[in-house]
Amino acid sequence: MKLRIKSTLTYSLLISHLTGCAVGPDYKIPTATIPDTYKELNGWKQAEPKEEFLADKWWEIFKDAKLNTLEEQVNTANQSIAQAESQYKMSQSMVQSATAAYFPTANGTISTNRFKAASGQSVAVSGVRNLFGGVISAAWAPDIFGGLRRQTESSTATAQSKAATLHALRLTSQASLAQNYFQIRTLDTQIKLLNDTVATYDKSLTIIKNRYEAGIAAKSDIVEAQTQLESTRAQAINLGIQRAQLEHAIAVLIGKTPAEFSITPETLSTPIPSIPVSIPSKLLERRPDIAIAERTVAAANAQIGVAKAAYFPNLNLAASDGQQSTLLANVITQGARYWALGPASLAIPLFDGGARSAVLQSAIDSYDASVAGYRQAILTSFQQIEDNLAALRILDEEVQVQKRAVDAAHQAVQLTTNQYEAGTVSYLNVMVNQVTALNNDITAVNLQGQRLSATVLLIKALGGGWDKSELPTKEQAGGTIKWSQFLPVPLNVPSQK
Repeated sequence: MKLRIKSTLTYSLLISHLTGCAVGPDYKIPTATIPDTYKELNGWKQAEPKEEFLADKWWEIFKDAKLNTLEEQVNTANQSIAQAESQYKMSQSMVQSATAAYFPTANGTISTNRFKAASGQSVAVSGVRNLFGGVISAAWAPDIFGGLRRQTESSTATAQSKAATLHALRLTSQASLAQNYFQIRTLDTQIKLLNDTVATYDKSLTIIKNRYEAGIAAKSDIVEAQTQLESTRAQAINLGIQRAQLEHAIAVLIGKTPAEFSITPETLSTPIPSIPVSIPSKLLERRPDIAIAERTVAAANAQIGVAKAAYFPNLNLAASDGQQSTLLANVITQGARYWALGPASLAIPLFDGGARSAVLQSAIDSYDASVAGYRQAILTSFQQIEDNLAALRILDEEVQVQKRAVDAAHQAVQLTTNQYEAGTVSYLNVMVNQVTALNNDITAVNLQGQRLSATVLLIKALGGGWDKSELPTKEQAGGTIKWSQFLPVPLNVPSQK
């Protein structure tokens, strides 16, 4: 059976080729205010503006083998990332669906009809009759005014946005793991400090008991020392709650249940690395969340074109070719052939109660909102960088001051201990200075943990080694189209996970 629609398709393709202009605004990246330099960078010696990229595996700058192993598991086992990957693949399918609208649709129909003519009618063959038929029909709506092209443009930008979302989620998960990891190491150091202090207090209590038995110390000294000892021991135990919760959070980030995962306690020994801080104008290319916002603007811009295309006529073309026979075996070889070019229709919108106008205004408002979101994302990104640059600079100054406070506090403990042993002061004076020294030690450990956390957040704010060039191209956003997709039945359908 020959399908007699070649001339119709040729004419329609010519129409589509001649109408290459799509209605609606062509996309331009919105303008945004970009500073020349970072305000808080001055005075922080460990960062310099330079044309240097963070490595893709940025966590390796901390030189911690355990952290490296955990971060690699985030990339392979994190379920939120796996979800984002599937959502990106789904958006690629949406691009393919939009692209498919460019092509004609074809259907094959096989029919059978058994009937008897009404009594009294003059028919060539009386009695019960069979009629078998087969027809192939095709229909096509050429994209004269570019509505389909704008829809494809919007779907492509959305797919690119989903790809950037995947990168943003990966970076967030990696940064969260690093922060949790360093907090655990900070707690490990505090717990060790408290346990060491408990051991020291326990020795002091023994000495005081001996002094009491010798009649040198008062009973109140034993009670005070015992209270201090147990209070410090309780502090060490209490930190176990937060450590356990952080350990559970890391387990989820690497795709495991808390029961399957644990981290051996180790003290904090990670130095603060130098961070290459690129110039502000490069930030727009390095942050996946900014790429998400910008691609959202592009998708919204294309939807304005889709809404405007609805105001223009819509041309629909159709053709069919078929055969009929009273015998099933003769349908193909001896059947009566019939064909039709049409119906061809040109639908001209006249009145819809303002529906198209509302859709267009909604598309424009959506675009304006996405532009504001894009500019807000840029402002937020600069805020985050400035926040963490300031935190690192101020924490660095605080660490130096805190070190002097720690040294002074320990010196005070030694002096009052000597005075107590000489009988010139009460044990209460020793306790006050011991508590002060312990609090200063804990503060020093906390400051180191805060510096590491701020470093991680600065790396995240700088994009974590990501670059806009990693976004899929327009061709890649549509995924890989296989020849089997054009078959009337699905082949090689992937199994569900």
